[in-house]
Amino acid sequence: MRQPSLTARRVAAVSVSLVLAAGAAACGPEDNDAKSSGGDSTPHKGGTLTVLNSNPQQDFDPARLYTSGGGNVPSLVFRTLTTRNRENGAAGAKVVPDLATDTGRPNKDATVWTYTLKKGLKYEDGTAITSADIKYGIERSFAPELSGGAPYLRDWLVGAADYQGPYKDKKGLSAIETPDDRTIVFHLNKPEGEFPYLATQTQFTPVPKAKDTGTKYEEHPVSSGPYKVVTNENDGETIVLERNTYWSASTDAERKAYPDRIDVKSGLDSSVINQRLSASQGADAAAVTTDTNLGPAELAKVTGDKELAARVGTGHFGYTNYIAFNPTVKPFDNVKVRQAISYAIDRSSVVNAAGGSALAESATTFLPNQKSFGYEPYDLFPAGATGNAAKAKELLKEAGYPNGLTVTLTHSNAKDFETSPEIATAIQDALKKAGITVELQGLEDNDYSDTIHSVKTEPGFFLAHWGADWPSGGPFLAPIFDGRQIVKDGANFNTGLLNDKSVNDEIDAINKLTDLDAAAKRWGALDKKIGEQALTVPLFHPVYKRLYGKDIKNVVISDWTGVLDISQVAVK
Repeated sequence: MRQPSLTARRVAAVSVSLVLAAGAAACGPEDNDAKSSGGDSTPHKGGTLTVLNSNPQQDFDPARLYTSGGGNVPSLVFRTLTTRNRENGAAGAKVVPDLATDTGRPNKDATVWTYTLKKGLKYEDGTAITSADIKYGIERSFAPELSGGAPYLRDWLVGAADYQGPYKDKKGLSAIETPDDRTIVFHLNKPEGEFPYLATQTQFTPVPKAKDTGTKYEEHPVSSGPYKVVTNENDGETIVLERNTYWSASTDAERKAYPDRIDVKSGLDSSVINQRLSASQGADAAAVTTDTNLGPAELAKVTGDKELAARVGTGHFGYTNYIAFNPTVKPFDNVKVRQAISYAIDRSSVVNAAGGSALAESATTFLPNQKSFGYEPYDLFPAGATGNAAKAKELLKEAGYPNGLTVTLTHSNAKDFETSPEIATAIQDALKKAGITVELQGLEDNDYSDTIHSVKTEPGFFLAHWGADWPSGGPFLAPIFDGRQIVKDGANFNTGLLNDKSVNDEIDAINKLTDLDAAAKRWGALDKKIGEQALTVPLFHPVYKRLYGKDIKNVVISDWTGVLDISQVAVK
């Protein structure tokens, strides 16, 4: 995915303060239940919740947002056909109905999905929400001037590949039918058993055609959720939400909507955010952040303070940091070289470089180790905690490099503790023990992203990461390993340029399954099969540690987003 605003453009391509902006063992949050705030733990309605963020909530239009599970702030305003289950830990990785009565009814081969809307759904102006509004909301997301959202619908819907949106094409998408005001039917090009997950994206938000103001819609989108926008300044830097009086809890089992008002203040330095949350003075006592983690130094201070430690929410988002190989570049065309590097990695030093074991957990699988992804434990090239230099040297000799070799590792100069110099240096030190001299090539963040995501410029050996668009193996493995998703003249994420028919066929076979538990097991097995080719070296899954104000109640952190869900929060 891309982030938790978990809403970065591709969590894979862009580091999230997320998630989003967002891994590891499928465990739930620690010290993050309502009682951790002390006093009366019962959540009550009323008050103002303040959100302190680094990144502005830009493009506040459901067509343009790229979120995981509908996002955090966006999901207070935009309801969708389905949504994420708002519960702690693994239970929160499930998809549940939102505007619809169920998560969707597929035909036999999952190429047609039908939804029925709940009765009594209304916008902020009291008018009824209809299936035609959802169809129109999806159609406008195809308009070039409203681009930026999840790309799946263009690929999945019949006849949608060249559709340019309702402003240019008044006929609309014939692949979406609305036989009556409460029924909507989707016709897909191929079986997609995970369509209910996609229906959590904000593109499935209803938009009344009569109220559509095009590129200005983000200034005041019409709310279908518990809150409406009363202020949106400086492209999402300041957003004020107040209650949508026409929202009914009887139609929405997921959003609690405790506060009367929500003030979102963005563009703040991360250290300032954590200082304000720590001090919890004035309005900051009822404040949270949806995009700013505690760094290693800050976490050390917090851990030594019992009161502050009780106000740290811990979460896991489906996200993997890894080394990527381009097998078209020598010497990485030799699988034994890739295996040697896999054995030589010192994951303990990498985890320390990422902030320590409290902020990163070592990984030997590409899939995050959560049940919903189909996680199957494996370690194909066991390096132990500190690397197996002897085995690496043995493989290098077999590969024709008895005296070792020199390689270049490309990384980002961004201080993100993911693809940054600290991680690269830890790898450099580990590989030196195996006779591999690593020269580091640091690039500024934009140059780094452009370089590694172009088939024409992709290096042979570089740091990368990937995050979940939703908690399943599908959007995790397919973009990276499906050969049909190799993009030669655009942003490419299949870093190993793998085009293996058996892998492609298995992806298609799993996509036909509507039993998501059965599909998860297949994704786990496929992860291991792909891992045998040593096209990546999984390094670690991040752990998210975030402070919240002393008057915050009802903290819920799911394994879907890994961060505090503000739809559940109450203020003292």
